[in-house]
This record gives sequence, C-alpha cells and structure tokens, in this order.
Amino acid sequence: MFKSLKSIVAVLFAAIVSIQAVPAIAGDTVGKGTFVGASDHVTTGSVEVVKNADGSHTVTLGSDFTFDGAPDPRVGFGKDGKYDTSTGMGVLQSNNGKQSYIVPAGVDPSDYNEVYVYCLQFTVPLGVATLN
Repeated sequence: MFKSLKSIVAVLFAAIVSIQAVPAIAGDTVGKGTFVGASDHVTTGSVEVVKNADGSHTVTLGSDFTFDGAPDPRVGFGKDGKYDTSTGMGVLQSNNGKQSYIVPAGVDPSDYNEVYVYCLQFTVPLGVATLN
C-alpha cells in the first residue's frame, strides 16, 4: 500500500508541475483596438495583437479594416502618439480586409500602446489604433 501511495503522490506532483509549466495558449489576445484615420486619411476597422504558443506575436487587422490609400503604408507599433520605426512589420498587404503580420523578434508589444498604419515615405501616420 505504501508503494501505491508513493506512486500516487509522484503522479500528482508531476501533474501539478506540468500544469504550471503550460506555455501561453495560442490565440491569447494581449491587446485590441479600433483604427482612427490620421493626416487627413480615412482608416477604420479593428486590430488585435495575439501572443502565439511559441511566444511570438501576431498583429491581425480585422475583416472590417479599410484604408483610403497612400504611398508606402507600413504596419508597426507606437507609444503615446509616436511611431517607432524599429517595430515595422512590413508593407500594408491590402487597403481592405483581414490581414496578419508577424511581430519582429525582439519587439515586445507590451512596450507599446498603439498600432499604426504609417507612411514611411512622408513620415506621417495614416491610421492609429489605441490598444486596450
């Protein structure tokens, strides 16, 4: 009987340790917001920042996303009204609809409170979404 009790305790301990060591669940939302146009541009729609199971992050513009167009639009993060060029995730894939961007390694989305559509050519914001 003692041997059985010892086995049960070992199994329970292993279960508790494995529960505490579970990585982030794929799809954990770490922030979301709604775009507002900037610099006389119309930018609307939702955005969501998700932490993936492997620790990376993805920024997804919602199916309701729309943008009136401009040269060289990029997606990236900013804080308190200032775009950070080092967070660039690439050129805007489309002026309308759902699209996703991988956050570059070394960029921590929790350091920022905004997602931007930004014109790199003319260094002006085209749309900003404050993250909640």
